[in-house]
Amino acid sequence: MAVDQEKKPTARKTPAKKPAAKKPAAKRAAAKKSTPAKGINVKKATKAKPSAPLKGGATRAASSKSGTDATADLKDRAINKARSTANDGKAKAGEAIGTLSEMIENSAKTIDENVGEKYGDYARSAADAVSSFAEKVNAKDVDTMVEDAREFVRKKPAVAIGAAAVVGLMISRLIKSGMDDRS
Repeated sequence: MAVDQEKKPTARKTPAKKPAAKKPAAKRAAAKKSTPAKGINVKKATKAKPSAPLKGGATRAASSKSGTDATADLKDRAINKARSTANDGKAKAGEAIGTLSEMIENSAKTIDENVGEKYGDYARSAADAVSSFAEKVNAKDVDTMVEDAREFVRKKPAVAIGAAAVVGLMISRLIKSGMDDRS
């Protein structure tokens, strides 16, 4: 009897594949782009349509000016407001310094009587210096004063930092003493 041997499928050897050659970057990018199938419409992006007209109640800045013009207008109004506030503050400071000068001048007579004329003269010279400073503050424009301050800081930064530290210390002491009084 013949023995039927089962036939095993023979394995086929596939030829070894060669590694794919690298395509240049331009060809790779072109190969990745897909084209739509036939019969499919692809719309290209269109320009944005202008917005609908503004309705009643819209802001005047939005309806009459473009964004950059509105920003410039807002900036100008803010600068003008800051300038007028600074001028008001300058006027009040000038008045306060003038009042301080008058107080020192009036106290010079009392100092003459109680301590001596020599010390009264010191008080008068201090009153004159404060008075001349008040006149300078009243005579100068705020923009000129700001520019003078910038120039001073450029020339003497150490003095400016020291003055800022002293002013900060004085303000912190005033605040602290005000809080201590409330306790």
